[in-house]
Amino acid sequence: MKKLFLLSAAALMVSTGAFAQSTVVTTTGTGHAAAVQIEPQYRTRIKSYVTEHHLRPVTTKEKIIVGAKVPSDVELESVPADWGPSLTQYRYVYSGDRVMLVDPGTRTVVQEID
Repeated sequence: MKKLFLLSAAALMVSTGAFAQSTVVTTTGTGHAAAVQIEPQYRTRIKSYVTEHHLRPVTTKEKIIVGAKVPSDVELESVPADWGPSLTQYRYVYSGDRVMLVDPGTRTVVQEID
C-alpha cells in the first residue's frame, strides 16, 4: 500500500511538472488554491501589447517580484480582455520590462511575464 501511494505521488509530481511554465497557482484569502493557465498565444499578445502601447514602466524603491505586495501608491491597470478570459480577474503593473499580474484584492503579484 505504501509503495502504491509513493508511486501515485511520484506520478502526480511528474505530470504536473509539464504545466509549470504555463500555470500560476495563487492562494485566496480563504486558503484555497486556484490555478490560472496562460496559453502561449496569450503570452504573445501580452508581450505585443506592451510594445504596441509603449507602456512606461513604473518605478518603485523596491523591486516588484512574484509573491510581494505592490506598493499602495502604484496604480494597478485593468487586464485587457484579449489577454485571455482567465486573466481578467487580475490587474497588472509594468515594471522593469516585465508585466506583473496582480491579485487586486491583496495587491500581491501572482505571476511575472517577461
